[in-house]
Amino acid sequence: MVFGNIVSSPRGSLLPQKALDLANIYLENAFNANDSDIALVLCHDTEVSLHQAKKHVKRDENQTVAEGIATAYIGLGKLLESRGHISGAEASFKKAEKLGGNVHDLARPTDTYRPSSVMEAFKRTPHLAEGSQDVDSAGSSLLNQQQTRNVLTVTTTVPSHIFVENIRPPTSQVKLPEPDERLSNTPQLVCCLGLLKMAQSPDTILEPIALKWMQTIEKDTDEHERLHGIATDVIRAFKREEIKDAKVVAEVVCLAPVLDKEAFQDLIRVFYSGINHSGLLDFQRLEGLAQLIQGADHGHLSSDDLVKILGLLSTRLMDTHQQASQHMYQLTMAVSHVLDAMADTKVTGLSREKLHEPLSSYLNSLKGSSDPFLVYQAAYAYQALLCVPDDETTWQAAMRRTGKVIQGVSGLVSAVKGLDLVKFIEGLEDIQKGVSGASNVIEVLKSAYDGVTSLIAGGQGFMDSLKEGLSFAQKRDWYSALRGADALIRDGELATFRELVCKVPCRYDPAFQWGVCQRLGEMAANPAWDAVTRRSAIAFLGEIYRNDEMWGQRASTKQWILNILMQLSSSGGSSQFAQTLLQELEASDDIKKRDLYRACRENGPIAYPLRVTLPELASPSLLDRVQNRPDVEGHLRILRKQRTREQGNAIYIPPQAKSSLQASDDTRFPLMDKVKKFLESDQKVFLLLGDSGAGKSTFSRELEFDLWQIHKNKTDRIPLHINLPTIDKPEIDMVAKQLRRNEFTEPQIREMKHHRRFILICDGYDESQQTHNLYMSNRLNETGEWDAQMVISCRTEYLGSDYRDRFQPGDRNQQQDSPLFQQAVITPFSTDQIHDYIKQYVDVNEPLWRIEDYKQALDLTPSLKDLVKNPFLMTLSLDVLPRMVDPGQHLSSAHVTRVALYDHFVEQWLERGKKRLAEKDMSPLTKEAFEKLSAEGFTLNGIGYLKKFAVAIYKEQGGQPVVKYSKLADGGSWKDEFFNCKEMRLLHEACPLTRNGNQHRFVHRSLLEYGLARAIFDPQDWSDIGAADAILSRRGSVSSTLSFEIHEIHGREEKIATAPDREPDSNSPLAWRSFVNDHSLLQFLEERVQQEPVFKEQLMAYIEHSKKDKKWRTAAANAITILVRAGVQFFGTDLRGIRIPGADLSYGVFDSVQMQEADLRKVNFRGVCLRRTDLSKSDMTGVHFGELPYLTVDTNVWSCAFAPDGESFAVGLISGNIIVYSTSNWDITRTMEGHSNEVCIAYSPDGTLMCSGSRDGTVRLWIMESGVCQHILIGHAGAVYCVAYSPHGEQLASSGSDKTIRLWDPTTGNRSQILSGHGEFVNRVVYSPKGDQIASGSDDFTVRLWSVLTGECSHIFVGHSDEVWDIAFSPQGHQVASASKDKTVRLWDVVTESCCHILEGHTNNARGVAYSPKGDQVFSVSRDATVRIWDVYSGACRHSLTGHTEGVSCIALSPKGDMVASGSADCTVHLWDVSIGGSRHISSGHSLDVSDVKCSPNGRMVASCSVDHTIRLWDAETGSCLRTLKGHGDSVFSVAFSPQGNQIVSSSQDQTVWIWDVDSGSSQYFISGYTNFARSIVFSPKGNQFASACYYKVELWNTTTEEDSGRLGNDIEGVISVAYSPDGNLIAAGSHNGTIWLWNVGTMAFIGTLIGHDDWVNDVNFSPPGDQLASSGDDCTVRLWNVATGDCCRILIGHGKGVANVAYSHKGELLASGSLDKTVRLWDVASGQCRAVVQVLQGYVNGVAWIPSTDANFLVTGCQDGSVLKWQVTEEEEQHHVTLCWSATSGSLTLTGASIQDVRGLSSINRQLLKQRGVVGEPENSFREVGKKAITMATVVSRMKLPSERIMPLSPSITNASDGHPQRGEQEDEWQDEQQVNSSHKRRYRKIVRRARW
Repeated sequence: MVFGNIVSSPRGSLLPQKALDLANIYLENAFNANDSDIALVLCHDTEVSLHQAKKHVKRDENQTVAEGIATAYIGLGKLLESRGHISGAEASFKKAEKLGGNVHDLARPTDTYRPSSVMEAFKRTPHLAEGSQDVDSAGSSLLNQQQTRNVLTVTTTVPSHIFVENIRPPTSQVKLPEPDERLSNTPQLVCCLGLLKMAQSPDTILEPIALKWMQTIEKDTDEHERLHGIATDVIRAFKREEIKDAKVVAEVVCLAPVLDKEAFQDLIRVFYSGINHSGLLDFQRLEGLAQLIQGADHGHLSSDDLVKILGLLSTRLMDTHQQASQHMYQLTMAVSHVLDAMADTKVTGLSREKLHEPLSSYLNSLKGSSDPFLVYQAAYAYQALLCVPDDETTWQAAMRRTGKVIQGVSGLVSAVKGLDLVKFIEGLEDIQKGVSGASNVIEVLKSAYDGVTSLIAGGQGFMDSLKEGLSFAQKRDWYSALRGADALIRDGELATFRELVCKVPCRYDPAFQWGVCQRLGEMAANPAWDAVTRRSAIAFLGEIYRNDEMWGQRASTKQWILNILMQLSSSGGSSQFAQTLLQELEASDDIKKRDLYRACRENGPIAYPLRVTLPELASPSLLDRVQNRPDVEGHLRILRKQRTREQGNAIYIPPQAKSSLQASDDTRFPLMDKVKKFLESDQKVFLLLGDSGAGKSTFSRELEFDLWQIHKNKTDRIPLHINLPTIDKPEIDMVAKQLRRNEFTEPQIREMKHHRRFILICDGYDESQQTHNLYMSNRLNETGEWDAQMVISCRTEYLGSDYRDRFQPGDRNQQQDSPLFQQAVITPFSTDQIHDYIKQYVDVNEPLWRIEDYKQALDLTPSLKDLVKNPFLMTLSLDVLPRMVDPGQHLSSAHVTRVALYDHFVEQWLERGKKRLAEKDMSPLTKEAFEKLSAEGFTLNGIGYLKKFAVAIYKEQGGQPVVKYSKLADGGSWKDEFFNCKEMRLLHEACPLTRNGNQHRFVHRSLLEYGLARAIFDPQDWSDIGAADAILSRRGSVSSTLSFEIHEIHGREEKIATAPDREPDSNSPLAWRSFVNDHSLLQFLEERVQQEPVFKEQLMAYIEHSKKDKKWRTAAANAITILVRAGVQFFGTDLRGIRIPGADLSYGVFDSVQMQEADLRKVNFRGVCLRRTDLSKSDMTGVHFGELPYLTVDTNVWSCAFAPDGESFAVGLISGNIIVYSTSNWDITRTMEGHSNEVCIAYSPDGTLMCSGSRDGTVRLWIMESGVCQHILIGHAGAVYCVAYSPHGEQLASSGSDKTIRLWDPTTGNRSQILSGHGEFVNRVVYSPKGDQIASGSDDFTVRLWSVLTGECSHIFVGHSDEVWDIAFSPQGHQVASASKDKTVRLWDVVTESCCHILEGHTNNARGVAYSPKGDQVFSVSRDATVRIWDVYSGACRHSLTGHTEGVSCIALSPKGDMVASGSADCTVHLWDVSIGGSRHISSGHSLDVSDVKCSPNGRMVASCSVDHTIRLWDAETGSCLRTLKGHGDSVFSVAFSPQGNQIVSSSQDQTVWIWDVDSGSSQYFISGYTNFARSIVFSPKGNQFASACYYKVELWNTTTEEDSGRLGNDIEGVISVAYSPDGNLIAAGSHNGTIWLWNVGTMAFIGTLIGHDDWVNDVNFSPPGDQLASSGDDCTVRLWNVATGDCCRILIGHGKGVANVAYSHKGELLASGSLDKTVRLWDVASGQCRAVVQVLQGYVNGVAWIPSTDANFLVTGCQDGSVLKWQVTEEEEQHHVTLCWSATSGSLTLTGASIQDVRGLSSINRQLLKQRGVVGEPENSFREVGKKAITMATVVSRMKLPSERIMPLSPSITNASDGHPQRGEQEDEWQDEQQVNSSHKRRYRKIVRRARW
């Protein structure tokens, strides 16, 4: 709270009588004013005050006041009439008549109500608050500039931007205490006593908070006595203080204005005595005495007191001589302050000679000094001395006392600003005339810049110019003018100060100019003033320097200004402004000024610091001691030194961060800036996330260091770093436990708890294995608890998908995000950060390598580039790289991994530790132990110790990383093994461990996990296996070379070196603890799997042994989890009988696997591929699939909604029916009929009613309990598209095709309002959470916000380029999401009225949108048949849910947010479980549709492109993703390798073509400017050209010259595919009208067309010999053409939907075709027979390609579900078989063909899901399920299954066909027949979807 805000006197708060009194004061002064302008200003003030009085009197009906107002209006009218303002006078008379006034009888106001004087009026009416925006402030100040407009005939002006207005002076902050509450500081005591003192005046007006405090303690005499007693005790404590330094003096002096007379005089005596008896003059006491006198209340100082004080000063000053110049300057300045105080008070009856003689002698002795600053200060003091006994002072004692009291209370009350500027300036003129006339002053201005270059030398030239303006003989007006300026600055009257400086007669006096410049400099240097004020002060200095005409050319003033600016330029907040001004002055056109500037610059600023503020209070303060507070500050200073010293010279690169886990790294921002902005806000918790080693702990330490650097006094928050793993049970009293660790006493802790504020920097939430919300469990910021903000760090992988309730303030069950919570995620190092780190590392550590060596190694080692983006791995890499490789060695083929870096790092650490120990002095026994360890292999022993210690930590402490060991307390425990013998202590000292007291831990958490991972599998244990086959050796390493290589396995049948045939190790950690959720550990182990084949075999052994003995089930669950994470895919594996309960198989691939009779309890199957896997008789109790079964209905789903309690769910159909389900078992509870067309629905807030609207034009209200229609609301002139309830259910809104929104009363059915404004159909309407606003979306492309109260449109959001089909308010109400036909979802900020994000990714119209209950996610649905999940904060797509076969039309979220329902035109409602997440999404597949796949010419690489804007390169052998190419801004539709395989070309919907380098993945160049995007692109056989199909033409591009080579077919339309002949002479292009075009490449001549397709030709491809052309089309056929004749030689029929692509095998004997029917068919080219059909694909097949190979046929497919699959095609006895080799998927659940016959424990919900996903067989029914009365499997399956015409055949994935066509059963034949019947009305829709997708 700001002091200045506590008490004020706004005119609007005055009572009617006081407002009338104020009006009469203005009117009286207006009558007396001689100046017309001033009189008119006062008339205006009179009018404003009367208006205020009149407003209140109307409410109060006070007749007496009303009569007074009428009388005043009459007087005002008379005055205006006399001044010639007739219209104003008439207006005043009319107002008087309205109030009952008699204009004819009443004349000018009489003395009965006229105040006696203007000063009395000021005393009665406090001044109006500065900065008021009320109309009442229009004439609030008598210091208005218009008052003095014509006072002087000659005035000086300054630019208008300098000190534009009067402002509130700088104030401190204070909190008014409760009764008996301990005071936190002395200013708080001053505030309280000041308020008590001012409350004695009945005219004081207080702010509400101050008034409330006064009312609380008004009658509490005990509290009054307590506060006064504390003040008295502070004075007593000051008396006892032996060393009265500046801080102690400052504390006691600030009490002066609020002390009673007795206490004040007691304090004066203390200062007097101290000065009188001190051996040396005490400057602090002298300055304090001056401030005491200035702050004294009226009557507290008598004339005798002042005589004694002045006599004392005279005596002491006479004894003080021959001091240093700067010392004398400080002394003289202190004396000036005392004399200022005495000049402010009228002192009469004093002996002028006795008082003046000693001081005059002292001050006169200084005028000959060579120091100009000392001479000026002496002259100032002399002028003050002349004013002390003089009655001519212009400052009234009462006014000055009041002002000082107010300043002492830090501005608690608005000052009585009674300065009459006109009279004040007139008084200065009188003083000036009393001297030798104004001409003397003007004469001084004639001095110019002659000889200015010599001014600095010795200062003598400077003195010559200065002495003319300084007088030690006569009273001069400049002193009084400066005193007035001081008062104005003190009260914030800066505009008046500017006017005073410009108008005083002494403005040309050099002494006055010096004083003004000094005050301006002090203002600019004072950080308490705001930046605008400080900038104005500097600008004023610049104006005085530049404007010679107005301010003269005196060199001394110019030099003084330059000296001030140079001081400011090297200081804090104003340095930039001062530097800028100095640069401008340096460039002056005036040569003499430039010379002056250069001379001042060469000598630098003179070291006289500008006075800014008083010293801060001592710590502990006198008040602390009085209240018996413990010395907290001293201990905090010790802690600060300790913590800042520990930071040392650590390498630190400021981290970058992003807003959420899903946000793109491109949205990064400086983390430190974000955190500091958080600390300046009212938010309470900042969560810092990051991967292991991302730099969270380093940042936490740096944040603490920075905060300690700026921690200055007790009002600052205390930064407290808490290493959570070191705190026992941090969920309870965490802060106190940490403070005890820092050796604070209990009294100190209690003191800080109740009186200090903290910033808690909590590091290692994950390491402490916490699940508690530490903010809530520690009750932070609750009454009587710790006042703190929290910054808490946690590893990303430790948290699940829903983690906010662990950190954000508030109830953990609350659904909405807390506004007190914020988070950030540390992003990986950028290239610049990596280079900065390397530079710092080399500078600090001076390693063997140079910076260039490290950069070269990073450039040459592709796998290392990603690793070093992690700061901790960067440190490891820089440490061990010189050990691992030689500079300059070509490492492009090396695969440096995370685990390899840790291997080398640990070994190097141990070797250094050994060397360090060898250099130490050891006892004989210790040395013997060391030599023994060295002989056995010190490094090997060290690794063994590390492994054992890590295992013990996990086994004995559950992974809690801090081990506390005390020999006395822990003797005989498991800890003894590691601490109680010399060998172990030596190894402990050499290992990467750290110790803090009795606490031991690894230097980084990841090293603990590495140690455990190495205990699970250590390559050294198997170093004899395969060592001869090492690919890359390591110098100095004792570990197996296997840990730094990957063995290539050619073919799945090749055997890998295996461990000896023995039972697995039962002591392995894998056997006794589940590590399924320990992600960092699993990362080490999965890398071991990828590098060490023998480890893979060990894990397989655990799985194999689990079949025989259940004791291995924990190990098996761990093992298979590791294998799946490592990317091991299982094809046809025998896993029968395995026991893996609790395993995480999410996103794994299990194709055609035998998994019968397995223990699969609680296994996570999210996103898993189980194609044709046999799960018969397995136990699947509690398994998770991450999805729920979908509901089937008879017609398309139009709308859906969950009940508010989540217990029911309803869908609206296009038939007009509404079906309601129970969510407990998904049974239909009722069907409500009545509408005749599409129906939209909405539940009432209490769930008892439902509203529905239909295209039939009606709105119906239904009673949910009975299903009865209660009301039918008629009013819309057309279809009703949407209905919505207000949050409290008191209102209903509907919208429709009549372009209106109608509001209804749901109780009566009456219409209340019609909202009009949209220009087209209104598709959606929704209420804000508060119910005060309505948002609507329309076909006019806009979203509108409406006020529910007024019905007016408050804002229109414009941005969509097509119809808006759905909208949603965020739960907090600050955002609106809109889904549009333009395929985008936009998020709009309701407050700023701007677009926050544009969510792009849907390939067809976005139909629906909804927020999660917490508001952190947005769900959208589209006609592209997907549901997408978006991050609100970053706009990134989190996930895409696929499963619908047609467009999705609606979406709804359950109230808890754990379930999403989507309704579709495929007549289903899909239910998605979004509450259960896998460990992570391991898939490297595309997130959206794969649109094309191609293989490199050498067959080693596969390229795929996708709608997700990326191109991915895959290892054709292993299926691993080599790199992802990013750059396109929209869907990528086509990709092609150059014939040499070193380049890739890609085309995109963003209308660009990019050329990429395959080795680096970087873009070589791109081509833009296409008028349409290239649907297909292909390289010429020679690679010197590529062709692109650009709809209206085929464009050719020369890759050598990078120029356009020409265009083919400018007159054709719809070119969508293109191909070169093998010899490069021909180009074929397919179009959407079914025609194929042929051109000669050399001549670019058109050859002819091939006509046969009756729909789009999606792809064309030449056979390897080039004599044949294959084409595929939307007419479901593949056609083979004779290139020479143009004849169609064969039509291949079999696909049920359009064929997207065709490809010839390497030898040309087979042709593969991919179709929208989700199959791939293999055709015999010679016979035209279909040899095989791949039917297990999950989406449209958009791409097929053959991998070039001489010994086998391998096929690659890319599908709509984002998957890229590799297949092997083999032929046995004229039968073709297709086997899946590897799969890179987007993680969609695939169950086609899996068997669940007699599976146990499968829930009914999961049974339905599996059946819908195409499994076969019937699971076992438990007794309980068989006995259910209402539900049977038959009814469930019949209700949930697909319609018969949509059931795909559950046949094996590959169908052999010896007769050229696939074998089809009756079921498939029937399905095909039904498809033909239904295809006609859906064909057009499919084409629209497909074309939109293209």
